[in-house]
This record gives sequence, C-alpha cells and structure tokens, in this order.
Amino acid sequence: MAFVAVARASEIPVGQGTFVERDGLALAVFNAGGGRFYATGPICPHEDGPLSEGWVEGGAIICPWHGFDFDLVSGACGVDPELAVPVYPVRVRDEVVEVDLP
Repeated sequence: MAFVAVARASEIPVGQGTFVERDGLALAVFNAGGGRFYATGPICPHEDGPLSEGWVEGGAIICPWHGFDFDLVSGACGVDPELAVPVYPVRVRDEVVEVDLP
C-alpha cells in the first residue's frame, strides 16, 4: 500500500465529494470540513448510485439517488446493515489529498 496524490484540498468543497481514478482504482473523495478528508468506494451498493455526487452529513456520505448513508470511517450503511462501501486511509500533506491505495 502506498499513499497517492488524488486532488488538491482546495478542489473539493466542504461537504462535497469528487470522483477520482488512480492506478486503476476508482474512488470517491470527500471534504468533511476542518481539514478532514475521507475516501470511499465510488458506487452505492444499494442501486449503483454515484457516491461522489452525494454530500457529507453528520459523519456520513449521503447517496444522491435514494439517501442511503455510509459512515465515512467504517463504510457501514445506516439504512441497511448488510450494505457497506470500502474506505481508504487519507492524509493531507502540503494541501494535497493523498489516499493509501491497496
């Protein structure tokens, strides 16, 4: 695993996400405010909604299609405990958001 630059911190508005593809892996990267960034899988497992187009609310990403919420730390779904999205470690160095890719 290695940290890979995916975006500049200023490119992702607070409360929003962006779609990123690096080294053959697609991700959704979110700015939760206060310098906190998170990375998850980009697809909602409920009906394949685009999580990167969702928004951050109360420590979770909300899928824009049906409102399913996924915890930004664990990936667990608050609506259906059988659903989850993968999560990846994130760090910010010199205003660059980096994700630890498998």
